[in-house]
Amino acid sequence: MLPKHLLIFAKAPRQGAAKTRLSAELGRATACQISRTIAYTVIKRLSNDTRWTCVLAVTPDQFTHVGRFWPHAAKRVAQGRGDLGVRMARPVRELPPGPVVMVGSDIPGLEKAHIVDAFRTLGRAHFVFGPALDGGYWLIGMRRRPTAVAPFPNVNWSS
Repeated sequence: MLPKHLLIFAKAPRQGAAKTRLSAELGRATACQISRTIAYTVIKRLSNDTRWTCVLAVTPDQFTHVGRFWPHAAKRVAQGRGDLGVRMARPVRELPPGPVVMVGSDIPGLEKAHIVDAFRTLGRAHFVFGPALDGGYWLIGMRRRPTAVAPFPNVNWSS
């Protein structure tokens, strides 16, 4: 059985750059603290599980190894440049073979059960999505092959 991989995508919680829509109402410092708390809680909750290997994909790249933002439980890699599709595909390519589930660190209701369900679905399907009410998604998973994967070409990504 191939190992399972959980990729958590995280934006460094910095004043003025985190939860910008909230900052208009709550202020930059409060919005930053909310972002930091949610990210830390989600990463800590999901990274301590022996059923999968957890990797934290960080942006901006220079915050990849700044420990004060992130729990120490997860390996960290830089997302690198490009649109969301490029930044998701890069760490997927660098992982060893096996199914991969991708989520963001800004989903406070995300539980281990969601990840378990996604991996279970990948036992019988090539892809799995966690659909959001706004038409987007909150989870993408794929059953990977040992060959190169380019799952997100020519997608128009929203912010």
